[in-house]
Amino acid sequence: MAEALYPLLLNAALKTRVWGGRKLETVMGKTLPTAEPYGESWELHDSATVANGVLAGRSVGELVAEYGSALIGEANNPADGFPLLAKFLDAADWLSIQVHPNDVQAQRLEGQPRGKTEAWVVLQTEPNAKMIIGLQPNTSRETLADAIRSGALEPYLVYAEVRAGDVLLLEANTVHALGPGLLIYEIQQSSDVTYRLYDWNRMGLDGKPREMHLDKGLEVANLTYLPTVQHPEQTLPEFAVVESHYFKTTHCHLDETVLTFRGEGRFHVLTCVNGQVNVMATTGEVAFGVGQTVLIPANISSYQLSGRGDVLRSWQP
Repeated sequence: MAEALYPLLLNAALKTRVWGGRKLETVMGKTLPTAEPYGESWELHDSATVANGVLAGRSVGELVAEYGSALIGEANNPADGFPLLAKFLDAADWLSIQVHPNDVQAQRLEGQPRGKTEAWVVLQTEPNAKMIIGLQPNTSRETLADAIRSGALEPYLVYAEVRAGDVLLLEANTVHALGPGLLIYEIQQSSDVTYRLYDWNRMGLDGKPREMHLDKGLEVANLTYLPTVQHPEQTLPEFAVVESHYFKTTHCHLDETVLTFRGEGRFHVLTCVNGQVNVMATTGEVAFGVGQTVLIPANISSYQLSGRGDVLRSWQP
């Protein structure tokens, strides 16, 4: 069965969000099915589907259950689903101020197999675009709770201005939010456990206040950690973007060059953010362009990238 696997071009799962916009269509080339604001494109997730070859129409989740380690590698449990989630985020407004649990907390509080450490790669910004990256020094849990309940959290937040190419690694337990005018590539542990602390006193798309998770959010929030916005040095044709215990991402710049990579028993996630690129392995090849993602199964021993463009390449270290 495993020998049937080949480079899998994926159809993303699109998500409407109250803070979203239309850049997933105008910049990333997605066809948005309704006029609502779309904030997320889940490029690689159990819900994404295959667009090419004999497995077209099958979901990633189905393939994980069927192919197991041939797809996701020996280090992962197929019963837990695909271990990483890659997505695009289009923030036309502030996201909620939120925090995610770590692995132990997610298992204890939610019965989920993993928490959520994530990283943001800034693809495009509008002037004065900002992120929230944590809390002001000496903010106590009691002060934080009082500020949230009174709707006056802003003075206790730490903001960071960002530009295209900036990267932020957000360890689980970091209080954070994306601001308006940011288009982001996100790589994360595959978990959607989010504790909203504050939502700018707004309504959701249904006209009702969105659910808050104050007790759990306050329990898991790290009050002292402040991550640092990085701007990786661009050395061609490939340079490191971010590395954590859970994932590593590099930026590949292709200018009619050919790059060869070894699989080493790990799956690789290839997301095109500029141009048109071709990926070739012994079991097949596929072309992909801006806003498209290809999954290289773990049992593919090597593959090549060629063409003209830029690809974010993610895998488990």
